[in-house]
Formats: sequence, structure tokens, C-alpha cells
Amino acid sequence: MSAFNLLHLVTKNQPVPERACGLPSGLKREKKNYKVVFTEEELRKRLSPMQYHVTQEKGTESAFKGEFADHKDEGTYTCVVCGALLFKSETKFDSGSGWPSFFDVVKTDAVSQMDDFSYGMHRIETSCSQCGAHLGHLFDDGPRPTGKRYCINSASLSFAPKTQIPTEKAKSNDNQHLPAGSENAQL
Repeated sequence: MSAFNLLHLVTKNQPVPERACGLPSGLKREKKNYKVVFTEEELRKRLSPMQYHVTQEKGTESAFKGEFADHKDEGTYTCVVCGALLFKSETKFDSGSGWPSFFDVVKTDAVSQMDDFSYGMHRIETSCSQCGAHLGHLFDDGPRPTGKRYCINSASLSFAPKTQIPTEKAKSNDNQHLPAGSENAQL
């Protein structure tokens, strides 16, 4: 049993399976059967070098440097790779870590979790459940009601601002410019 496993066993009073250390940051993610799949060539064209490094090579951006670290607008955060809905702005909080932090996901199956033993420590890695993109890590030091802190790289996220729901008056004004009989054609 490694010193880490022994220390974890003593401090957490929970059994830890003995395993080899995980791969350090910078190595490519494992290939699995995800619902959404992109070629490496397509991702390199579409993503910035930092987005590719974080999402595909399990990298980490510098603290306090990411686009969404201090972001306070209302809306939703999606996976930069596949567009899957991950987090809402209502669950974002300032953890002081320098990375965007959320206390909950949009739905429980939006984010996959797996053990990460890289760098001689145990963490829970988070990734997009649709495409496998590395997002960040999950910690148990967040605020209520969940006590969770999803510490997420800005480079793995896109943001969609909250849009106003059109009023009935606005809808009827839009329809006045349509040809007669085509009011329902706006689907």
C-alpha cells in the first residue's frame, strides 16, 4: 500500500483501492464511446490551442486568467467542444480559487466523474458526459445546498447569455410581416 493510500485511509477512515498513479496533466484523454465524437483535425481547427490543451489533453489554465473566472452575467455555461449544457449562472460562486466554480450541475448526468491520482494526490476529475472533454475537478468544500465545488477551466466552457422570452405582443408584431396564412410557419 502506498503512503498516499495509507494516509488517506487514516485521515478519511475510508478504504482506498490500490492503483497506479494517474497520468499527469498534458496527456490525451482516454478514448471511450461518447455520444458526440469529433476528429482531432476538426478539434484543432475549431478550438484555440488552450481550449484543445485543456479539453483533449487534460490541461489546466492558469488561475485568475480564464475568461469566466470573474464572469457574473446571467445565463448558461456549455461545453466548448460539443455545446452540451453543463452549468447555470445561478450556481456559480466565487471560491477564491481563480477558476470558475459552481455548486451544482444542470442535471446529474451532464458531467462525468472519475478518480484522478495524478501528482500523488487523489481528486475527482470532471468531464463532459456527451463528448468526454476535460472540464476540471470536483471538491467537497463548496457552499450549501450541495457542499460541492466544481472547479472548472474557463477554456472548457462557452457562455450563452440569458435571453428574454418574447411577449405575446412582440410575437404578434413579428407575425404582421408574414404573408397571410403563414402565422404558424415560424417553427
